[in-house]
Amino acid sequence: MTDMKFSTFSRFVFLAALCLLPGICRAETILVFGDSLSAAYGIPRETGWVSLLQQELQRGRQSYQVVNASISGETTAGGLQRIAAALRQHRPDIVILELGANDGLRGTPVADIEANLAALIQQARKARARVLLLGMRLPPNYGSGYTARFEAMYAKLAQRYHIALVPFFLKDVAPEQFQADNLHPTAPAQPHILNTVWRGLKPLL
Repeated sequence: MTDMKFSTFSRFVFLAALCLLPGICRAETILVFGDSLSAAYGIPRETGWVSLLQQELQRGRQSYQVVNASISGETTAGGLQRIAAALRQHRPDIVILELGANDGLRGTPVADIEANLAALIQQARKARARVLLLGMRLPPNYGSGYTARFEAMYAKLAQRYHIALVPFFLKDVAPEQFQADNLHPTAPAQPHILNTVWRGLKPLL
């Protein structure tokens, strides 16, 4: 029994020592790859939901590093131009993919948006990252047919590639919690966004 206890203790010390070596026990990386809705547009960056996510993980003593590679105005086509470099640089364990809104606002054919998102998902999975897809909705003035196809696109992709999905990640943002443009959430809305994203992200952690 004494030998067994010593052996267990020795393994623990060995693993602890390994974690002191660079690159052996690195924190897992979460890459947020999105547009202005994730880039804290119009509000202090530290109040955005991505920054709040890092704070939440730290409070829970979870060893995750959050990298925000979101760019205001980004489209799915633009994301395709830079996803490979982001995956190489950050080697994420989880990719939170939040794109498509700007494509929809420009009236890009849904088939084109879907193809671009599919390519982004495939590249992330090829890099062995777990993927969380954040869905969006469009204002009703874009027409019922277009908006319905746009919204359904996210669920189709999640089902096709067997990835996690948040169907509409702004669902808990009240109308008065948008900026003057009625497109971008204010700082008080960000904790609500985080709560919605967290429910989809937690099973991947």
